[in-house]
Amino acid sequence: MGATYVNVTVTNPAEPGLAWDGEFLVDTGALHSAVPRRRLEAIGLQPADTRKFELADGSVVDMDTGGACLDFMGRTAHATVVFGADSAEPLLGAIALEDAGMAVDPVDQSLEPVRHFLYHRRPLD
Repeated sequence: MGATYVNVTVTNPAEPGLAWDGEFLVDTGALHSAVPRRRLEAIGLQPADTRKFELADGSVVDMDTGGACLDFMGRTAHATVVFGADSAEPLLGAIALEDAGMAVDPVDQSLEPVRHFLYHRRPLD
């Protein structure tokens, strides 16, 4: 199975004029999206929290997180982003994909829109 990449604009929600565009690896095995720290700091984003993350090699590390708007393929996700190493490849995680209503088509490795579902026991007003 090949890799899927998508161009993403990361925007500072408090300062919409501050943004960075980059090519992201779509990583459905990662919950959160990760962006090189220098890119986030360049658009004025600062960490809001520190969380523990398990890496692919099984190690557990503390990493800074914050909020950002991720725009791709005409959709916007308001998501938690991980402040990655400056040399790290940007990753688009599963939560941002779901929030934007997108999924990976396994046949052609592209992103496709999916329907959002809202279930409730009784009709909403």
